[in-house]
Amino acid sequence: MQQEFKQSIDKALHNANLTGALGKFSEAYKVNRAKAYEGIDFEELRGTIATLKSYAASHLVELSEQFQKNAEARGAKVFRTSDPAKVREYILKVAQDNGVKSIVKSKSMATEEIHLNPFLEKAGIEVNETDLGEWIIQLAGQTPSHMVMPAIHMTKEEVSDLFSKEINERLTSDIPRLVKVARKEMRPKFLQADMGISGGNMAVAETGSIALVTNEGNARLVTSLPKIHIALVGIEKLVAHFSDIAPILKALPRSATAQLLTSYVSIITGPVPNSDGSMKELHIILMDNHRSEMAADPMFKDAMQCIRCASCLNVCPIFRLVGGHVFGKVYTGGIGTILTAWYDELKNSEDIQGLCIQCGACKDVCPAKIDIPGMIMEIRRRLVKNQGVPLLQKSIYAVVNNRRLFHGMLRAASIAGKPFSKGTKFIRHLPMFLADLTDGRSLPAIAAKPFRDVFKTINQPKNLQEKAVFYGGCLIDFAYPEMGEALVKILNKAGIEVLFPEGQTCCGAPARYNGAYEVAAQNAEDNIQALLAERADYVISACPTCTVALDHEFIATFESLGQKKILPQARELAAKTIDFSTLVKRLVDEGRLSFKEGQQLGTITYHDSCHLKRTLHADQPPRQLLTQAGYEVSEMFECDTCCGMGGSYSLKLPEISAPILQRKLKNIKDTGAPVVAMDCPGCVMQIRGGMDQDGAPVRVRHTVEVIAEQLKD
Repeated sequence: MQQEFKQSIDKALHNANLTGALGKFSEAYKVNRAKAYEGIDFEELRGTIATLKSYAASHLVELSEQFQKNAEARGAKVFRTSDPAKVREYILKVAQDNGVKSIVKSKSMATEEIHLNPFLEKAGIEVNETDLGEWIIQLAGQTPSHMVMPAIHMTKEEVSDLFSKEINERLTSDIPRLVKVARKEMRPKFLQADMGISGGNMAVAETGSIALVTNEGNARLVTSLPKIHIALVGIEKLVAHFSDIAPILKALPRSATAQLLTSYVSIITGPVPNSDGSMKELHIILMDNHRSEMAADPMFKDAMQCIRCASCLNVCPIFRLVGGHVFGKVYTGGIGTILTAWYDELKNSEDIQGLCIQCGACKDVCPAKIDIPGMIMEIRRRLVKNQGVPLLQKSIYAVVNNRRLFHGMLRAASIAGKPFSKGTKFIRHLPMFLADLTDGRSLPAIAAKPFRDVFKTINQPKNLQEKAVFYGGCLIDFAYPEMGEALVKILNKAGIEVLFPEGQTCCGAPARYNGAYEVAAQNAEDNIQALLAERADYVISACPTCTVALDHEFIATFESLGQKKILPQARELAAKTIDFSTLVKRLVDEGRLSFKEGQQLGTITYHDSCHLKRTLHADQPPRQLLTQAGYEVSEMFECDTCCGMGGSYSLKLPEISAPILQRKLKNIKDTGAPVVAMDCPGCVMQIRGGMDQDGAPVRVRHTVEVIAEQLKD
């Protein structure tokens, strides 16, 4: 990341007003959104939206032509172009031909995309934003930080300061008073404006209609009072049928602001008479600007399904720390990263894509079923393809892909780390430029004896009927071998022999998540050969990130690179792969494992690792196992919010990882539970290290350790 960008991150993180405003909104949003969707089958609704929007994305030319034909038949003038410059020129010409001196605008991200306001102002035309949030940032000389709530990053005190300067009167931060001031200032501008400019939430090909969804009513004034109305609409807003409005309208307010319905829904079909009896000029601009290219790309076509609700921003743990002025360009957050890569250029997404921690929260709430994290991964792949792998990363991958060298270095690190661990299981301080890595959390000391060595000393029962290959992953193998021992103990009790192939190595997640797919593919091939060499009923992992790699990402990586030869073996491995808790819950249900009877072990809280819940959808088995073992599970606030680990993320961006971790530690401690369990060794590393530096008397344990202790002998 460029130094200037890192500085912008640091500035945002130290802006208490920003983090406070976004944090409060994020907390309230999750609760209110859940209430707004009560009684609605969200999966069914977003499936419907994804289907109708996918159809539109596949028929852009046809629907654009149909829209133009039907809109013009009703008296509108339709202009279609892919060039933002031609959009600006068209609007300016309409303004100049009609002697327009002042323009009022309702909120439109498409006009932000083409930088319309400064272009018109340079031509001597007064441009006034009328959406309250847009007017605030216009006064502040800023750009929107959020697609729906452009001034969400500002406090009422900051707004009162802006308004005070605008009207030359000292105002308090009383919100009703500020709204009255805005209304008083806006009303003359509506009445005096020669032209109104709006966006459009939907453009209906069947009728030539545009639909506008707002809360303040300003869009109705913008589109009705001036004698000229120009609507700028990106072609991704096209839908085929008038009936397609209904499901989008059902999801948009609930996902955007957790409302059941917005205050105003306006559907404009053709021009209407002005107050003096003349006919209004209605111009509709359908803008492409690389959207059709996105729709033609199989990896990014689904991004055309976006309904611009910004729910992905509302649940993003990174956005709520740094805001949209850091995490985005014109469009912000995860979806904004994708749109920047296409509407602007791939290179301009380079810094912001690195902010995504790949927690998947955005994918869970997207009402259009867009795989935002997956697309950001593809952006990373293409950046690496275009620019190559940085020298430092290339050196690291060269080591990781040399299994013997990699494991030898880890063994050496166990000895080298002793001066920093001082006889404990933690490294609490690192020297010089490495100091940031232990700021807010301790790191685990490399185990004196890795699991691959410990495994050889484990005496398993003879003649067990089933076999399971255990994929340990780097952390269990070299930092937490006791987790591997617990897993062997559990499976042995269920009558399963555990195999540990020596040839297994890094799952490739670090390389894949940094866009180095060729490196990840080599990791995948090495592991496939090692894990399938043993005949077994299962391939089990106690690390969700590794499980996802074996079960999903090996296949996806080979497909992305067009490497079809090894795909059958990758699919064979995926079919055998299962996460620890899901398998053990099955074994308990089958009566092959049972817990000590009558145990009342007190309270325990549980942290959901991102991959286990959102990719493997296995958040319930560990909770059920803990309950069956005799614990009372006390759910923490935001139990499924990322802990800030994110693999190498916590090493690259410790300044962001640290406050996420601190929030997680507080939520754990607030439950009062003496133990917190989780299924991910990476999360254990992050949270256990945080608790060590915090000094709180909370034990941080992997579920495998907890369960192993409570099974009947």
